[in-house]
Amino acid sequence: MVRVASVLSPALWPALLFSGVLLLQGCSLLPKKEAADTGASTAGVVRSGDTNGDTAKDDDKAKADGRRNAFTVDVRGPETERDYLARHLEIQRYRELDDLGVTEVSRLMVAAEANARELLGTLGYFTPTLTLTLELNETPDSTEAPREVVITVAPGERTKVSTVQIRYAGQIANDPSAEAQRDAIRTGWALRAGEPFTQGAWDDAKTTALRSLTAKRFPTGSVEISRAEIDADRHEARLGVTYQSGPAYKFGPLVLRGVERYDADAARRIARLPTGTDYDQQKLLDAQQRLASSGYYDSVFLTLDTDSNTPLAAPVIAQLREAPLQKVVMGVGFTTDNGPRLSIDHTHNRMPLLGWRAVSRLSLDNDIQSLGTEWNAVPDDRGWRWFAGGELKSEQSGSYVVDSGRLRGGRNKSSDHIDRSYFLQYDYAHNRGTDAPPSASAVTANWGWTGRYFDDNSAPSRGYGLALEMAAGYTLTGQQLPFTRTYARFLGVLPLGAADDRNARARRSRLQMRLEAGAVAAKESAQIPSTLMFLTGGDTTVRGYSYKQIGTVRADGKTVAGRYLGVASLEWQRPFVYKDKLTEWESVVFVDAGAVADKPGELKPKVGVGVGARWRSPVGPVQADLAYGVDSKKFRLHFRLGFTF
Repeated sequence: MVRVASVLSPALWPALLFSGVLLLQGCSLLPKKEAADTGASTAGVVRSGDTNGDTAKDDDKAKADGRRNAFTVDVRGPETERDYLARHLEIQRYRELDDLGVTEVSRLMVAAEANARELLGTLGYFTPTLTLTLELNETPDSTEAPREVVITVAPGERTKVSTVQIRYAGQIANDPSAEAQRDAIRTGWALRAGEPFTQGAWDDAKTTALRSLTAKRFPTGSVEISRAEIDADRHEARLGVTYQSGPAYKFGPLVLRGVERYDADAARRIARLPTGTDYDQQKLLDAQQRLASSGYYDSVFLTLDTDSNTPLAAPVIAQLREAPLQKVVMGVGFTTDNGPRLSIDHTHNRMPLLGWRAVSRLSLDNDIQSLGTEWNAVPDDRGWRWFAGGELKSEQSGSYVVDSGRLRGGRNKSSDHIDRSYFLQYDYAHNRGTDAPPSASAVTANWGWTGRYFDDNSAPSRGYGLALEMAAGYTLTGQQLPFTRTYARFLGVLPLGAADDRNARARRSRLQMRLEAGAVAAKESAQIPSTLMFLTGGDTTVRGYSYKQIGTVRADGKTVAGRYLGVASLEWQRPFVYKDKLTEWESVVFVDAGAVADKPGELKPKVGVGVGARWRSPVGPVQADLAYGVDSKKFRLHFRLGFTF
């Protein structure tokens, strides 16, 4: 019987040094030293205190107490195996017993041999020619311990997987509609023929395949038979596993628990659970996320009731904890675009008379002061809902301060990948400053569409997103003239190179391409509010320039909003590998370019180049960039949290 030993690695917390980002780009590209150069195939030496943080702490504590351990443990052998043994050998537990004599230590060494063989077996070393040497050296002059236990390991040839057989039992075995799922499990099997056999890899492969089985249609699936036949003479492992699917399940009714303050039927419309369709874990999570992000609930947990004995209409239990009817949230923040920020948010989840949800916000920072409110009705059965909103804002826009107001109302719909909206909007903008553009107002009819097709909407590694906006309206200040406004935005993430397994895919570098284009078509005399025209520059547009610094430059050198916009960005993202281990950090190199003008032929791009770092933090991706504006000839630091499209 082979025993499984878990391996814990200390978390890596490398410091963010922008001056060294370029080095991060190249570190994982450096060629690895061959075994002949490093002696990886010969005996190495590692002290247990060097590979286990707790052991080092124990040694320091013993020194502080003025006493020595009974013995120290040195493991010698190939790097991977010696580190593993140094962490998990049971003899390590007895080092602090300072009253042990030579006889007791010798007995522990005998037990350590069997323990080491067992641990090496979990790494795939089953050969009977395995050699294991233990030495006990007296070290009376050592400040750590009077004795030293030396364990020398020569593990021999590693066992590799020769064959893998995956079988099925239950409804999935002969169901023609489950053929794609059966093939997906076999294709995604992690421990393939020819790869080294370890107990950990074997357990992980079985668990991953089981998750793939239970993720769709068969939530009660299990491992029925699991066998690993080891041929120590040939160094081969023959693997076989049989998965019992159980019955196929379909979504039944949504059963709500914890509903008191808010309408139960509204919760069902928000969740949009696809009742009557095949069970899909992702669809269940999507419904849970929709309820959680609605603002009506502080806690949401959805589970499929597999004990109901009704697999063709299994109830989905929703455990809810409702949010307060009203709440106020105060926040402070900082952006490299606008400096420190103070905000106050008020939420009313059921407005008097209308029953809509209202979210109002006051936000103050160096360049922008705004007060706004957004009202949303509960979605109807098709997912569409009415909304209304208004905002007053004062912001630095180009060379002038713009005081603006906006009112809008219409309908929108959000699905898993696509958001749609259509609405009427009124805009007013007043520019303050010497020779400022004239004030203007307009009313528009708008249509918007956004599609997100990323593998992960919070931190994508591949996929794309596309947003389109179209508006037609009339100016209300000066001559009443018609105009149109169009805007498009694209973001694509493309992994580079081919990869067969999950680990290799995670290590691949990526190219991220971002495009923006906008146009306002109207007579030259039309007075269009500057808030409907374009400026660019800043953290999420053209790095190396300040917020809305790029616009149309007039003859007097002043920068104002323009009628045409073009932005392009190319970014190379590379995961950072440290000591052959994938970390939570990435390095990036990028070039951005953006232009704004009143005529398409006058678009002259301003370029920003730079390097940056990304950290997958527990609260979302942290992004930091150091950019140089080629036109402004200045460096700027850009810092932001999270990813949105």
